[in-house]
Amino acid sequence: MEMAFRWYGMTDSISLEFIGQIPGMKGIVTAIYDIPVGEVWPLDKILELKSSVEKSGLHISVIESVPVHEDIKLGRPTKDKYIENYKETIKNLGETGIKVVCYNFMPVFDWTRSDLAYQLADGSTTLIYNQDTVNKMDPLSGDLALPGWDASYTKNQMETLIKEYKELGEEKLWENLEYFIKNIIPVAETSGVKMAIHPDDPPWSIFGLPRIITCKENLKRFLALYDSSYHGITFCTGSLGCTETNDLVDMIKYFSGEKKRIHFAHLRNVKWHGNRSFYESAHPSEYGSLDMYKILKALLDAGFDGSYRSDHGRMIWKETGKPGYGLYDRALGAVYIHGLIEAITKSK
Repeated sequence: MEMAFRWYGMTDSISLEFIGQIPGMKGIVTAIYDIPVGEVWPLDKILELKSSVEKSGLHISVIESVPVHEDIKLGRPTKDKYIENYKETIKNLGETGIKVVCYNFMPVFDWTRSDLAYQLADGSTTLIYNQDTVNKMDPLSGDLALPGWDASYTKNQMETLIKEYKELGEEKLWENLEYFIKNIIPVAETSGVKMAIHPDDPPWSIFGLPRIITCKENLKRFLALYDSSYHGITFCTGSLGCTETNDLVDMIKYFSGEKKRIHFAHLRNVKWHGNRSFYESAHPSEYGSLDMYKILKALLDAGFDGSYRSDHGRMIWKETGKPGYGLYDRALGAVYIHGLIEAITKSK
């Protein structure tokens, strides 16, 4: 298993130098952030990103993410144009030696929380999802700002998107995902790039929009769309672990041990506090509802040897910055996970 760290490029307030000082750190998880969704990532831009990372003594472990255009998810007539662009990006990434791409198929927005600075008893702040609060939110109010929300949409465009997705429904979203996968994976195979879908976060419908990458049965259905070792999963403990109904250890045994389809791992802890409500805790098991020791042991026992990153983190020690992506708590989490891996490995 290779420790990696999310880095948002040269505009990130956290430098590669600081990331490289975390004990055990080897890789960087990053992307190109100034190219519009759906456009081809030029080879020279990828090489420039790769060079900037390698100058620091690290390397790119995973590209997270190459976003999927909404026209593909909705199955609009323009979908094939954007799929062809996606193929070209995958080819270019493969040519530069990138081995894994993390992506998602969530409608409209990525991971969603009701508060980005919920204060815990120790004074730190964290990301929280409270279902009662979300139920009172109006995504069409025009002033709602959520993580992963594309602010480039006007209110009218957002209304159209949400209406289309509600009419689309889950089964049609499955059909559009299958169409995308059957077009993309053959190119990923020839390019040597493993595709790793990220689960929906949280793994249930929000604002009436369909979400389908949510549980073991749905992930099994997803993998059945195309028989290839390049067609796989980003196993996110925080996303799948938001609900007690997902048995993470069992899922690891199946998807990594039996199927060998976990290509990347996001490791974080969450604390459940009511029906479909949780906050993101410190990484150690005692602070959350997930047993991180059992999760890491399951991954190691299953032979997982891909990259992982300590995912999200509290804001501690008066740090300010991108919610969930400060340096200090993610660094603490990374070293905690590194220690668990050493202990588990040496106890065998």
